Amino acid sequence: MIAPADLAHCRAAIRTGSLSFHAASRLLPPRVRDPALALYAFCRLADDEVDEGADKGRAVLTLRDRLDMAYRGRPRNAPEDRAFAALIEAFDMPRALPEALLEGLAWDATRRQYQTLSGVLDYSARVAAAVGAMMCVLMRVRDADTLARACDLGLAMQLTNIARDVGEDARAGRLYLPLDWLAESGIDPVGLLADPVADDRLCLLVRRLLAEADGLYQRAGAGVAALPPDCRPGIYAARHIYGGIGRAVARNGHDSVSRRARTGRAAKMGWLALATGQAAASLVLPRAPRLHAVPVPEVAFLVAAAARAPAHPGRADALLAVLAQLEAQDRRFRAPDAGALSRSAG
Repeated sequence: MIAPADLAHCRAAIRTGSLSFHAASRLLPPRVRDPALALYAFCRLADDEVDEGADKGRAVLTLRDRLDMAYRGRPRNAPEDRAFAALIEAFDMPRALPEALLEGLAWDATRRQYQTLSGVLDYSARVAAAVGAMMCVLMRVRDADTLARACDLGLAMQLTNIARDVGEDARAGRLYLPLDWLAESGIDPVGLLADPVADDRLCLLVRRLLAEADGLYQRAGAGVAALPPDCRPGIYAARHIYGGIGRAVARNGHDSVSRRARTGRAAKMGWLALATGQAAASLVLPRAPRLHAVPVPEVAFLVAAAARAPAHPGRADALLAVLAQLEAQDRRFRAPDAGALSRSAG
């Protein structure tokens, strides 16, 4: 399905760019691991281009074009694009899922901030839960309940990332904590971006965000037991590895400004072993009623897309609107200064 050289490139990109996923992927069966490496490489490299590039808007618009080329079966001549196009064809990947990721990256490019936790979950649905839904597609899972739990796991992982990276994000001009939480705590968002300090108020907000993540991890666990048996160890491992990152933040006193939470190789190996045992136990334990919990509202459109339900009205319009905003910014950035040209001609 995927050319060996392209797959090798994707594997190398994940090994250096996403250590947590690379560790967890070792427990996935090859039939899922190989396309998952291609998926993560495409998504990770796209995220890096938007996150680290000088022209973030142009990076998002280029990604839009790359997605369009891949879905037309004529991918850009790059290993990750060719591999992604191959998995689109092999797994009938709903276009709404990578387009949700595109929308989240567009929000990053416009430096969007989020007034409430629901807004943060809207963002997390696009940049993380969409990947969880795509992973289910790679496992040939289209059951709505299982998809909803996979999205819970994606949300939990992204909230963990946000909690871990408060200082790093602030120093880069990014803010993902809910603005109403900041207001309640008396924290000025402008001041936080200008000079992030891990005082008691901010540490309490990080703790609060990790508590939200913990609830989502609990919901997600019921869905892992509904996945194909040979896929469960890898997904349990991802859950434990990211949960471990949150616990590392807690051990640092919830200071994610002056300290970077890290997990070591020994801890990761322990979580891989725990995941293997948990997957074996799931073969004999009854399904948890939590499996059938109603999807978090912010991910309902992803569940519908992956389950092949009709698209939600207005979804395409929302994506087109933010892309149009980026195109307008790009035109203003690239337009020549007519006055300067006139003076030069004179």
